[in-house]
Amino acid sequence: MSDVQLHAQLAGERRHVLRTVDGLENDAMQRALVPSGWTMTRLLNHLAFDDEMFWISAVLGGDDRAIAELRNGWVSEPMTGSEAINIYKREIARSDEVLAEIDLDAPPRWWPPTSVFDAPPMSDGREVLFRVLAETSVHAGHLDIVRELIDGHQNLVVG
Repeated sequence: MSDVQLHAQLAGERRHVLRTVDGLENDAMQRALVPSGWTMTRLLNHLAFDDEMFWISAVLGGDDRAIAELRNGWVSEPMTGSEAINIYKREIARSDEVLAEIDLDAPPRWWPPTSVFDAPPMSDGREVLFRVLAETSVHAGHLDIVRELIDGHQNLVVG
């Protein structure tokens, strides 16, 4: 897959996430409907902080702001659904700025200490970006299921 195709696929999955939460009221986005107890708002925070900010801005970009502001999106402070959507969009925009400036063949510019992420460094930016794509795709599917439980909306119906 070329870098352009990889970026396009990630952009498509991000749009999928945003389409899935579009139009939902705050109470629906903060309702836990799965046994683990996560909510749509917390999942958006996970995507914003643990994927966009952590993997792209901090790891790939070596961005000091992102490194200083790292947090666990699953346990972030409660917020409204619209705040979570806006934070996710903000982090996507920052990630896109990083991706426009880096060489995906180069190794990550920063790697977290083992207390933050206990795994060997990834070899290059492409490997990191594939991880973000996989995470975003999987969580888009999770959001689809929860959205269907809330109001019956289905993203893709194959008859």
